[in-house]
Amino acid sequence: MKATRIVAAAALALTTIWALRIAQAQTGFKRTELQRHDVGVQGREVVQTRAEFDAGGSIGKHTHPGEEISYVLEGSLELQIEGKPPTTLKAGDVFFVPAGTVHAARNAGSGSAKILATYVVEKGKPLATMVK
Repeated sequence: MKATRIVAAAALALTTIWALRIAQAQTGFKRTELQRHDVGVQGREVVQTRAEFDAGGSIGKHTHPGEEISYVLEGSLELQIEGKPPTTLKAGDVFFVPAGTVHAARNAGSGSAKILATYVVEKGKPLATMVK
């Protein structure tokens, strides 16, 4: 019982630290989890989110422990994927980010921008890890 409490406290501490790191590297950005489910591959899960960028909003360089498949719902974004030139995407465009690939995004328009993002990731790992 005591070991379980220690593990739970450690997990809570790590989650808090992760959340603070994410908050420091983003401005005018919010990710809302819509659903999370196990998939047919052991140790993997699918997570679907809605990401919203205020005017001037951005998320700094980060990675995911799996693939990101996204659809731009509204506005326009500048997407920077490591090793590729920046790309400007508009409503109706899609993009794919391979597992572990460093990338960043910023609102490229004057209004808000929104994306629907689906991640197929390693279960139990943080959805995003910021990169310095």
